[in-house]
Amino acid sequence: MKFQLEYKSYHDRAIIVEWPSKIDKYILRDIILFKAKIISDNDSNRQELRSAYNSLLIIYKESVHFKAEKEALIAIYSRVSTETSLNSRLWKIPVCYEEHFALDLQYISNAKELSIEAIIKKHSEVVYTVYFIGFLPGFLYLGGLDEDLEIPRKSTPRLKIEKGAVAIGGNQTGVYPIESPGGWNVIGNSPIQFFNAKNNPPCFAKTGDQIQFVPVKVNTYNKIKSQVENNTYIIESEMIYD
Repeated sequence: MKFQLEYKSYHDRAIIVEWPSKIDKYILRDIILFKAKIISDNDSNRQELRSAYNSLLIIYKESVHFKAEKEALIAIYSRVSTETSLNSRLWKIPVCYEEHFALDLQYISNAKELSIEAIIKKHSEVVYTVYFIGFLPGFLYLGGLDEDLEIPRKSTPRLKIEKGAVAIGGNQTGVYPIESPGGWNVIGNSPIQFFNAKNNPPCFAKTGDQIQFVPVKVNTYNKIKSQVENNTYIIESEMIYD
């Protein structure tokens, strides 16, 4: 599926390409393919490409002539094949949903009239898709949350969310990779490290990968956390072939 794209000058050294404004797996696939095709074009002036749910930002080392570069990008997009295979990886992320970590689980249970067990089951059964990485280094924006679990962000954000906090905000779920302020509803905690500047790449997952949360008890959580601290823990994963 090809889309009618909009090309806009972001400033003299950036152009943003926009798809229809919605969270959609076909749009994600198109963005990934277009991004790969731009990279393979080997234009040395294209410094960085940043993708989001429905956009791709192209940053240049030096200023560009918008009209000429737009035409070049349109030509590249015309060469994108929708038949191209996109292989990804499914990452299985341990999460402890026990009360100590689940600051808002009871609140969600009351608001949605669901048992805590049902919320955990619905949250951990879904296979989520990584749409992009941002906000904080290693923060994965995931699509696929069960509609029954959608709940608004807090009107007053907390000043401190623990590293590894698993949370729900609107129709999204994610994990805080570092301690930070945040307005999402916290339902658990993962002991793994989502970002490490010493690793290459620093974040184990990439756009287009998949995530499944695996419930664990606190003793298993503590064991995994110890292994992470000793650099001996390996995240369980498997290849997904398109």
